[in-house]
Amino acid sequence: MPLSLTFKSPEETTKFAENVGATLQPGDVVLLEGEIGSGKTHFARALIQSLMPEPEDVPSPTFTLVQAYDTPAGEIWHCDLYRLSMVEEVEELGLIDAFDTAICLVEWPAKLGSLTPDAALRMTLKTDPNNEKLRHLTLSWTDPKWARKLETAR
Repeated sequence: MPLSLTFKSPEETTKFAENVGATLQPGDVVLLEGEIGSGKTHFARALIQSLMPEPEDVPSPTFTLVQAYDTPAGEIWHCDLYRLSMVEEVEELGLIDAFDTAICLVEWPAKLGSLTPDAALRMTLKTDPNNEKLRHLTLSWTDPKWARKLETAR
């Protein structure tokens, strides 16, 4: 059953990202969907920084496609698949192996096609048309572990 949340500020989004991050472990995949400007990178950046022993800059992987970070929670892969044109390019990145060994945050996950992990958490962010500060987040999953993790994160 999908879960819907509304964040009234970037700080509320950051806090939820930090709470979700605290529940993640290698093998967890979070798919971040939404239009440009909906907050996908903001969410990913806040989550990654919350897991670093010393906060550092977390650039968007728009041009590098993948940024990897070593954290006490495990390796984190932040991927932006927007510029990919074929699903074969996903395999060339090594992302399929990372799904098993790292915490993976994937922006533009539709580009994964048939390679989308069944156990992933899907997060869809939308900007409110009447208030640009509001973000609506819909979370959906099939793996029961996400219900437990999200209960902790809320």
